[in-house]
Amino acid sequence: MRRLFFLILLGVFGAYLFRTYIGGYIRVASPSMEPTLKKNSIIWMNTGYYRNHPIQRGDIIVFKSPVDEKQLIKRVIAIGGDTIEIKYKKVYLNWEELSEPYVYFEYPDKYFVGDFIPEMKVPEGCLFVLGDNRDRSEDSRYWKDAEGRHIYFIKEEDVVGKISKKW
Repeated sequence: MRRLFFLILLGVFGAYLFRTYIGGYIRVASPSMEPTLKKNSIIWMNTGYYRNHPIQRGDIIVFKSPVDEKQLIKRVIAIGGDTIEIKYKKVYLNWEELSEPYVYFEYPDKYFVGDFIPEMKVPEGCLFVLGDNRDRSEDSRYWKDAEGRHIYFIKEEDVVGKISKKW
């Protein structure tokens, strides 16, 4: 009986280490990353990637939501030191319009609050992230804290892993 308990404990510990330092599968819970990642698809998340590589613009990441403890999947648009602005659904990174062939607008002729974000600098150690399905994504444009203050950035330390399109 002790041997069985030891083997179960060893298996659980091994699974924890694997999930923490190598990766695991994650389900895409919303349509916010469509058409790049379909809702309810199961994809691989590499949790060890950022131990040896810096986070880059364009990376699709999994991170802890700044609003609650859910894990979210979004694309990194800007990193610390970048200047970001959104006008009429167009993203300007460091004062140049960003080419985003992956973006989808369900309502291309309608404008929402998040389609206009004033120019701001991303603090060091932070990221500005957006979903690819811009009209159906709760992201850096919309998050607010309990007092109603806007949360535009996530901390790099809250990034859990990287999603690769090579699955």
